[in-house]
Amino acid sequence: MLEFNEDKWISIEEAANYLGVNKDTIRNWIKKENGIPAHKIGKLWRFKKTELDNWIKSGQSAMK
Repeated sequence: MLEFNEDKWISIEEAANYLGVNKDTIRNWIKKENGIPAHKIGKLWRFKKTELDNWIKSGQSAMK
């Protein structure tokens, strides 16, 4: 079972830190069709760490 903190919603900044990339890279991935799994909540983009992990594992992060 996941702990609450492991699957909380995180911001663009936190997602960038988690993945070791720049915030602009995250924004570019959002724009791509096979882009990063992002959810717009109000005016802000939010992410779940488990979805980011699954996206990386699927190989979609390497597609251009």
